[in-house]
Amino acid sequence: MMAQVVCVGDLLIDFVPTVTGTGLIDAPAFQKAPGGAAANVAVGLARLGVASAFMGMVGDEPFGHFLAKTLADAGVDTSPLRFTSAARTALAFVSLRADGEREFMFYRHPSADMMFTPADVETAAIDAARVLHFDSISLASPNPRAASLFAADRARAAGHLVTYDVNLRLPLWPDAEAARAGILDGLAKAHVAKLSDDELEFMTGSREPEAVRRLWHDGLRLVTLSRGSAGSTWLTATAQNDVPTWRVQAVDTTGAGDGFMAGLISGILGAFDVPTDPAQLDRLCRFANAVGALTTLERGAIPALPTRAAVEKLLES
Repeated sequence: MMAQVVCVGDLLIDFVPTVTGTGLIDAPAFQKAPGGAAANVAVGLARLGVASAFMGMVGDEPFGHFLAKTLADAGVDTSPLRFTSAARTALAFVSLRADGEREFMFYRHPSADMMFTPADVETAAIDAARVLHFDSISLASPNPRAASLFAADRARAAGHLVTYDVNLRLPLWPDAEAARAGILDGLAKAHVAKLSDDELEFMTGSREPEAVRRLWHDGLRLVTLSRGSAGSTWLTATAQNDVPTWRVQAVDTTGAGDGFMAGLISGILGAFDVPTDPAQLDRLCRFANAVGALTTLERGAIPALPTRAAVEKLLES
């Protein structure tokens, strides 16, 4: 079955402390967990029953092959994934605070994902899909930036929907101004976008949903603002509304936003287009909120992403 959604971006190993509430210095040990924002979305979609593919680059070494197998075992089409012997798979050490929030330390000097160029993009996979998803992590380095923007342009030219996640990882950028400019370059390609209230504050100086209007462009049809325990807010060109979420005891918030994004894309595909009716948009974000909430209940991103059955069970509660 051809993928309905192609996710372009990073695939890496997250090393997560085995004990919550410690910094990187104090953590007694780390657990290997497959991750990467775009890869998380691809697996999240597969768990929700949506045919997805992942496009990016890993090292031609044990970690790279472990990640490829992880995606394939989760039902993701990995035929657009490329391997390189020029660099090793990216690593990220992620410390978990007592509230489940985290900080990142990356090992990418350079890493395999930074070698991914437009020549490595499988255009046939994009042409055959309905949605192209990417995020701002890939935009921090020249090669994957060119590849991601090329892929987004290819999808737009084919009349497909382009979804975009503002994933702010400041350590990956030269400075804050470069990050803001790069994030805006990605946003300019998007029909649907997601960002957190922290990312909105970084981009606009405000955490209020109305500040999204300062980032709006004519091509955007829907923006969702994820707000942690406060739920999410959806905005169209003419309307907006807050959608509450479930109170859960978060173990690890890594991948929660990616789970939300997978839920959002799944809902859009189910509606056959981006909804405009406020009640439909409320349902769309409620479903996405449920996916995000469930993703916080286990350590690591990919291991924690829920099945559609688990999401529907939470919705019924």
